[in-house]
Amino acid sequence: MDTVQVVATSQATLAAAPFWSATTLGALLTLTLMEVVLGIDNIVFVAIQVGKLPRAQQNTGRVVGMSLALLMRLGLLSGITWVMGMTRPIFDFPIWVRGILYDNDKTGPSSRDLILIAGGLFLLYKASREIFDQMEPHGSEAANGGGKGKLGLVIVHLILLDLVFSLDSVITAVGMAQRLDVMVIAMLVAVGAMIVLAKTLTDFVQGHPSIKILALSFLNLIGVMLLLEGMGQHVNKGYIYSAMVFSLGVELLNMRYRKKKRPAATRLAEAGGE
Repeated sequence: MDTVQVVATSQATLAAAPFWSATTLGALLTLTLMEVVLGIDNIVFVAIQVGKLPRAQQNTGRVVGMSLALLMRLGLLSGITWVMGMTRPIFDFPIWVRGILYDNDKTGPSSRDLILIAGGLFLLYKASREIFDQMEPHGSEAANGGGKGKLGLVIVHLILLDLVFSLDSVITAVGMAQRLDVMVIAMLVAVGAMIVLAKTLTDFVQGHPSIKILALSFLNLIGVMLLLEGMGQHVNKGYIYSAMVFSLGVELLNMRYRKKKRPAATRLAEAGGE
């Protein structure tokens, strides 16, 4: 039995199994964990965008951003047939072009590919612009609660990126589970976890400029990944997330080191002034 037949058989088994069966619950747990991981980039983008708002509006922006993420995922799930149709090519490239762009049997770009490319370019622009702004003298305003971003503009940016992240999330969910109830519950739990973590992550990122730069670099990586996937090149997200976890671990160690050294330096300065 080849791989395709094995996958088809396992999906048929899941579709026919009762909800409380070990098969269904295992699929639910796996899909929920996968959706939480896929939601990390969504949370980071929301945290960066919300940090640009005045402190009084940050909670509103965060709630709106997370609510949009949930509504878009549920909306795409309700139109699952239409969503899966977005993976079909809009037109076919000549054979010689296919040989350059694709290393599989794809014949041309799909609607999903075009959305991923547009989302990747937008994310690269936003993240790079934010890094540039952080290098300017006024770049610390948001970290101190003095952000002057417009709530309406931030929400528009959240809508655009939520669409890209939600589309990727839903297509992944459909590939892992054929049951709508399993996919809906996994989405609800994953977005619920995102809502719980969003404020803590936003405060942490905005309170530590080095972490904010790291988060923006992570968004740049995600933008490149979206571009590559839109061009038909599969990218193992595990490599990107592993690299970011390692970088975050190194930066946390640096922060701890700086925190321990700072009191000693302060004491030496005070002693020198006496």
